[in-house]
Amino acid sequence: MSVQADRDKQRKRRTETEEAPVPSPKSTRNRKESTPGNVGDALRSVYQRTVDEDIPPEMLDLLGKLG
Repeated sequence: MSVQADRDKQRKRRTETEEAPVPSPKSTRNRKESTPGNVGDALRSVYQRTVDEDIPPEMLDLLGKLG
């Protein structure tokens, strides 16, 4: 899958889920999800998903050409 196709899919998903109103920054400060520990957990989760992601074939092809 190309990088552009992946970006298009992400944009489509975002626009489909953007119907819900976005809370104002002031209201999110008091929410439990905004505590520092939960932010750290969220960052670790995103990092782990990135590490576990498959390497696109195009990238493997480019790396093969370098070696």
